[in-house]
Amino acid sequence: MEEEEGGALWTLVVGTLVFLITYLTDLVPEAFSLPAYIVAYLLLGYCVLREAAENILKRQPFDENFLMAVATIGAFAIGDYPEAVAVMLFSRVGEALEERAVNRSRKQVAAAIDMRPDVIHRLMEDGSTVEVPARDAVIGDVAVVRVGDRIPLDGVVVSGDSLLDTSALTGEPVPVACHEGSEVMSGSINTTGVLHVKVTKPLAESMVTKILESVEKAAARKPKIDRFITRFSRIYTPAVVAIAAATAIIPSLVTGQWHYWIYTALTFLVISCPCALVLSVPLSFFAGIGAASKQGILFKGGIAVEQLKNIGAVVFDKTGTITKGNFVVHEVRPADGRREEDVFRLCASVEQASNHPIARSVVEASEQRGLTLGTPSKVEEIAGHGLKAIVEGHDVLCGNQKLMDRHQLALPSLEAAEYGAELFIAVDGQYAGRIVISDTLKEDAVDAIKAISSLGITTAMLTGDSQQAADYIASKTGIDDVRAKLLPQDKVRQLDELRKQYGSVMFVGDGINDAPVLAGADVGAAMNSGADAAVEAADVVFMHSKVSAVPKALHLSKETMKIAKQNVVFALGVKGLVMVAGFAGFASMWGAVFADSGVAALCVLNSVRMLYNK
Repeated sequence: MEEEEGGALWTLVVGTLVFLITYLTDLVPEAFSLPAYIVAYLLLGYCVLREAAENILKRQPFDENFLMAVATIGAFAIGDYPEAVAVMLFSRVGEALEERAVNRSRKQVAAAIDMRPDVIHRLMEDGSTVEVPARDAVIGDVAVVRVGDRIPLDGVVVSGDSLLDTSALTGEPVPVACHEGSEVMSGSINTTGVLHVKVTKPLAESMVTKILESVEKAAARKPKIDRFITRFSRIYTPAVVAIAAATAIIPSLVTGQWHYWIYTALTFLVISCPCALVLSVPLSFFAGIGAASKQGILFKGGIAVEQLKNIGAVVFDKTGTITKGNFVVHEVRPADGRREEDVFRLCASVEQASNHPIARSVVEASEQRGLTLGTPSKVEEIAGHGLKAIVEGHDVLCGNQKLMDRHQLALPSLEAAEYGAELFIAVDGQYAGRIVISDTLKEDAVDAIKAISSLGITTAMLTGDSQQAADYIASKTGIDDVRAKLLPQDKVRQLDELRKQYGSVMFVGDGINDAPVLAGADVGAAMNSGADAAVEAADVVFMHSKVSAVPKALHLSKETMKIAKQNVVFALGVKGLVMVAGFAGFASMWGAVFADSGVAALCVLNSVRMLYNK
């Protein structure tokens, strides 16, 4: 691939230099100008000529390659060599920039999401550990996973207790407790205690490898967009060729002036040369992309802008995309006879001893309330359950229902929290209350979803979170279609189902786990606050990480396509007038130049106005 890119760049640079030196200087003698133009033309236009020839053999000739080949060969036939080479140059420069950006993005995505381990620490019979390549690990090996290390391979915990950060796999920030007998997935980060993990799947079958393969397969399945200029040329090309052929043959048969009418037909082909068309559409996209960047929306190419106008569904990840991805105290509900402030202060005093995200959110909330916390003693953190400590002479328990059951504390009949994690508190062996901690919606989420729906576009959500949490967010925002408890590869399958149901899909996410589905979506969009892999995999990046950027991007796409069509209609209208004038004998090659260069300049002005629209 790199060799192919290097060869393409070499021919582009050399061809451009030969053309510019021949056209702009006197370094090339006039006798050698034609050979020099031919060399430049072949270097710059070889790919176009080859594609045109291959399509003719496939009996599908009418695309932009055939159009440029016929027009430029016609230009050579009547001696307008610079025009022929310039068309090929404009085409090659645009393609080179686009291909370079796409290839760079794909390579960085693969590198960023590759969480496959190089080695594992194999536990030997004598208790020592040996570092071995991960690919050499076999089912039954026991790997030692230290605090801060990733789980190297899928397996089962045979010794130890810990909390695992699975956000790279599920996108959800709440750590998952594991203990002896728990199944663990490679790619998770061990956060609190040393684990001994018995390998159940080799590297080739583990989760980290599956995620990487999912990205590659999703990118391969991504629909290929039929470019606007290609669609248009299927009509324009045969029409131009037919008119030129008729011009050369029919009048010649009547008048016998073959030389005059063949020359006129070739001039017509030069006038019809697609230079202005090749420029007018990209100019519109460049202006649209520039206008979007002023609003914090980064499009990585014109294809994404074009495809957005055809979107039938916008699909969101939940955590970090629709929600802020943080934890806040949503509700404090004390038991009968207890004061809310007292219960919350005792709980926050105990939670000072933990680094768990939920514990930190409780402490932060206590600081915001201006509470004075006590100093906990005899603190015991029970992995996957919660904390036990003494505060101001009181035995305090703070944790989930498992902790309450462990200490045989009966809980009153309580309605389950509609959304979020429940933290129960017991003081001196008596239930004292509960705190509900939840992620929060982004401020603009509800209005953004409403704006998308008003465009007639379906909204959906794919998340690794629970069905209850997903349904709650959907009910608050008005999202139409909800699918929960999904792993990365599940999201790709669900995306394909949504595409079949609603048409082209746009996916908006922010995590490493979203990279496969971002790569597989018709248009992938990432929040800039998310993981590097998501940002690199996306076609669009929302720099301010706001949900409201989604309807703005859809609007900008429609405006860009409208201006692109205006430019095409204008370019063709002027070109048509010049063609008619040419047949009537009133248009010279200067008229043909205006039909290309002049129209292109006016299209620039029409496109640039997007940059000043508010």
